Amino acid sequence: MSTELVQQLRAQTGAGIMDAKTALKEANGDYDTALEALRKRGAAVAQKKAGRDASQGIIASYIHMNKIGVLVELNCETDFVARTDDFQQLAKDIAMQVASMNPRFVSPEDVSPEMLAKEREIYAAQVEGKKPAEVTERIVDGKMKKFYEEACLLQQPFFKNQDITVQELIAQAVGKLGENIKVR
Repeated sequence: MSTELVQQLRAQTGAGIMDAKTALKEANGDYDTALEALRKRGAAVAQKKAGRDASQGIIASYIHMNKIGVLVELNCETDFVARTDDFQQLAKDIAMQVASMNPRFVSPEDVSPEMLAKEREIYAAQVEGKKPAEVTERIVDGKMKKFYEEACLLQQPFFKNQDITVQELIAQAVGKLGENIKVR
């Protein structure tokens, strides 16, 4: 286990030295396995902090070619974290995500039950009579998942790294910055 690997892992995840060393040791020196373990820990940290009040933050703006303008409110727990470069970069990235992907909602919880029922009805009508009922239900569930990925900011693949969602990006930031982060 080299110090370069530990430093590279720290730079990519924001984890502490000991956490990076421990992850590499548990992964028998395999960088990708250690990275995945630290990302999972970051998600666990994010879940623990999710209930904490996020009343500080910033409003980030992004204007694309004087045609599209976006304002995003990103909140955290303290003004100190809100002023960090990492937090401000996260806010800018989320504003750019909104400009490029045009989500209609922040999270799936923001979608009204009426709209969900209407979307389900439309998707069911598209495959009605063509497939057996259990297959139709799975197809509708798959189309609903796709609907969430397109319509909800937190479910969208992050435009700079399609392997993670915006929710996972925020969870990584929570693990790195140590505070709850909310998009409003």
